[in-house]
Amino acid sequence: MDKKQQFNLWYVALAFAGILLAQGWWQTYRTVEPLDYSDFLALLKKGEIAEVTVSQSTIEGKFKTPQNGKEFFVTTRVDPAIANDLAQYNVKISGQASNGFLSTLLSWIVPVLFFFALYMFFFRRIIDKQGLGGMMNVGKSKAKVYVEKDTGVTFADVAGVDEAEAELVEIVGFLKDKEKYARLGATIPRGILLVGPPGTGKTLIAKAVAGEAKVPFFSISGSEFVEMFVGVGAARVRDLFEQARKTAPCIIFIDELDALGKARSGPSFGGNDEKEQTLNQLLTELDGFDPREGIVLLAATNRPEILDPALLRAGRFDRQVVVDRPDKSGRVEILKVHMKKVKADKDVDLEQLAQLTTGFAGADLANLINEAAIFATRRGAKSVTMKDFVEAFERIVAGSEKKSRVLNPDDKKRVAYHEMGHALAAATLPGADPVQKISIIPRSIGALGYTMQRPTEDKYLITLTELKNRMVVLMAGRAAEELIFKEISTGAADDITRATDIARQIVTRFGMAKELGQAVFERQGSSYIGDNMVGMRQKDYSDETAQKIDLAVKELIDEAYARAKKILTTRHKDLEAGTHILLEKETITPEDFKALLPKAAKAAAE
Repeated sequence: MDKKQQFNLWYVALAFAGILLAQGWWQTYRTVEPLDYSDFLALLKKGEIAEVTVSQSTIEGKFKTPQNGKEFFVTTRVDPAIANDLAQYNVKISGQASNGFLSTLLSWIVPVLFFFALYMFFFRRIIDKQGLGGMMNVGKSKAKVYVEKDTGVTFADVAGVDEAEAELVEIVGFLKDKEKYARLGATIPRGILLVGPPGTGKTLIAKAVAGEAKVPFFSISGSEFVEMFVGVGAARVRDLFEQARKTAPCIIFIDELDALGKARSGPSFGGNDEKEQTLNQLLTELDGFDPREGIVLLAATNRPEILDPALLRAGRFDRQVVVDRPDKSGRVEILKVHMKKVKADKDVDLEQLAQLTTGFAGADLANLINEAAIFATRRGAKSVTMKDFVEAFERIVAGSEKKSRVLNPDDKKRVAYHEMGHALAAATLPGADPVQKISIIPRSIGALGYTMQRPTEDKYLITLTELKNRMVVLMAGRAAEELIFKEISTGAADDITRATDIARQIVTRFGMAKELGQAVFERQGSSYIGDNMVGMRQKDYSDETAQKIDLAVKELIDEAYARAKKILTTRHKDLEAGTHILLEKETITPEDFKALLPKAAKAAAE
């Protein structure tokens, strides 16, 4: 029953009660004669009163013979002593009962209104903050329905995920033309799980499916199903699917499915009852609806490793679509989509920008373009130039410049040699990513300087030589400090951490250490949001093997450091010349110091 019908029933009930009250009043008015107390006493003396009923404030009774055509009477009581005194002087006496109806009504209504206002303005806020609001909305889904005009997203707005898009195109075809797929007995998958790192466009592509199919789009987060009270989440799942059946064909999209579908563990003691019941209800609904009805369930997660196996079995989430970080060509297409929103200068090279942003997801690229537009607006430019994009990239990767942090001359000189050491090692080693910029201006993330390298292409395989060369570039900063100042500092802490991580992966994950053979000692986690291991790593090898691992890691780091020192010793003149230019300009590019150019580019420049 909808709200309009409920309101109509209330109107009918109120009208019926009003009619009954009016009828009762009219009947009383027609049959009962109101008397003054003096008239009552006179009729009493004449013997016209047959019977009376005395109450606290009135006297009601019956005439022996009808008076004025009425058989009954009512009068208001008066104190007998006062009545006798007044009767001696022939004063007409009439009583007036206090009107207690209003006070009685207010005595009931005012407390109710007070407690209702107390709840609305005080307790309700506390309840909402504590997450107890489910008691008032048990069974009601919080799903937000996006009709086609509300999503406003099609596949034209999605770029860089061609493989995922290709798998979802047939979902659109099914929603538009079910008979085409049904003629051979095929059914569309009950559920499709979008899996990928944060920011890759999982929600966007789900909206695009709804926009292309021109069907309603139910969107809800997995956390919105879970409340404090057991059974609320399950009721909301039922309500959501009930709404979907009424509007089929449609799409149900559950974002952050891991909040709802986390793997069930062993016996629990009340802590997970609500989540487990909600998950069980979702599994039941997945088994209970016929995909031929036109309901397609999409879900997204960046933590597939923690999902319950019952969700992922065939017949529930039949298909998993990976929405991964885009490659270079994908980044170009994403940049084209987002560049429509800004006024870019003609010098903006999307190929170069895509090459610079290796590893960026779609959300990162959108943020990059927005930051570049902010930089251009801040300096009063008419359009966004390539320089703005480079500054925005540096702002995202290294933090904003802190020109107010002034280094003393000795520290500034040490930082300059450190960064030039990184740059010269990268320019010397074959296959290393070329240097794009060097800066000794402190950044907000704590870096006193940085050396930016630009990959020439996306790499999916890395050789042992390339890994060792990366370690050399990282260790070259400290090597330059020791070579010039004969003493090392804490400035290389982050470089050593990264070099140690590479060395440990070479030994324990990639099986590249001769001393230990081609064995894996530490497995890579399957999480898209980083390693979930906290504290000590899981150790499933002997103490003797652990000692060999430590020695192999140390040997790789020592080898990289020795190679870095050898390179900088050989190019000592370049180290001095480059540092002098860097101290003078604070920020330089390979065009300012040709020794930083790769060999092929250097030969072409000469």
